[in-house]
Amino acid sequence: MTNTISILGSTGSVGRQTLDVAEQMGLRVAALTANSSVERMEAQARQFKPRLAVLTDEAAARDLAVRLADTDTTVLGGFAALEEAATVPEVDTVVTAVVGMVGLKPTLAAIREKKRIALANKETLVCAGQLVMDAADTCGAEIVPVDSEHSAIFQCVQGCTDRREIKRLILTCSGGPFYGMRFDEVGRMTKADALKHPNWKMGPKITIDCATLMNKGLEVIEAMRLYRLPLEQVRVVIHRQSIVHSLVEYRDGAVLAQLGTPDMRLPIRYAMTYPERGENPAEPLDLLSCPPLTFDAPDREAFPCLRLAEEAATQGGTACAILNGANEEAVRLFLADRVGFHDIPRLVEKARAAVPVVQNPTLEEILAADQAARQIVLGN
Repeated sequence: MTNTISILGSTGSVGRQTLDVAEQMGLRVAALTANSSVERMEAQARQFKPRLAVLTDEAAARDLAVRLADTDTTVLGGFAALEEAATVPEVDTVVTAVVGMVGLKPTLAAIREKKRIALANKETLVCAGQLVMDAADTCGAEIVPVDSEHSAIFQCVQGCTDRREIKRLILTCSGGPFYGMRFDEVGRMTKADALKHPNWKMGPKITIDCATLMNKGLEVIEAMRLYRLPLEQVRVVIHRQSIVHSLVEYRDGAVLAQLGTPDMRLPIRYAMTYPERGENPAEPLDLLSCPPLTFDAPDREAFPCLRLAEEAATQGGTACAILNGANEEAVRLFLADRVGFHDIPRLVEKARAAVPVVQNPTLEEILAADQAARQIVLGN
């Protein structure tokens, strides 16, 4: 059971919902971090009174320090300060809700301090899954997933004492805003179109990843790392209603599913209370009023990012770090109106072809592959 938390990425969607849960549960918040959201961070710091507030944008951190000068909160700036937020001594759970590779080093730092990791930053396991899982095993740190799909799987395997009983994991996918469109139709969609997710309210980067299906590709890789399974045992199905959050098929043919409303507070709360379950004030799922539940196969021709992620997963080594770094930069360019929607998979494929893959990489080699991929994309 969690008592004191740090939230890496407190001003984003998952971070804000984590603070909602913390307030409801009476948890102490010891550290908050964000990129550059000065006003929102000031408001959070004044409400939750953390020991530490971090903004990775150093100019924004200086502004925040002036604003919070009348409080007991210490303000730090820069990416290195994320590791300080992740290792505050009294913290028992670190919620990693930052977006992108920036979450890797602080997550490893928290693992070394034997913190529970409430993991909402999928890039950490995508890019360095073997290193992270090995570190958690060595240090005795718990990793409890917060993403709705991985939380669903985590809940469905609680009674499984032998992972060899798992036949496959089935990740559900909403299909994003362009479900049912052909490749050429998708290419005509605008940024505004891509940011209209049918079921979830999220930040812009993850929303675009949902539109390309790269988000689901990253989740496939994450599931492989969390449960140490090959690609052949991880399947994706389109489930438009986002009611069934994922399923586990066992070797005897039984299939267990976790259902719930599309509300991230449920998996966040479970990551705080695990292995127990606490009371939840939110409205529960009403099976009599929810829509019919449907399932379909994903279209890898119309949405090639899913295929590219699966290929990187098969290749292994630094291939996933190359994939992720290229995708982060391509999405950033798309959000800045500098490239089109179909340029995202094109640039990812270009980086994958240009950057050599290193097997059994060190952390330094993973970070180097990430940077090399970004440079390829920035050169268009």
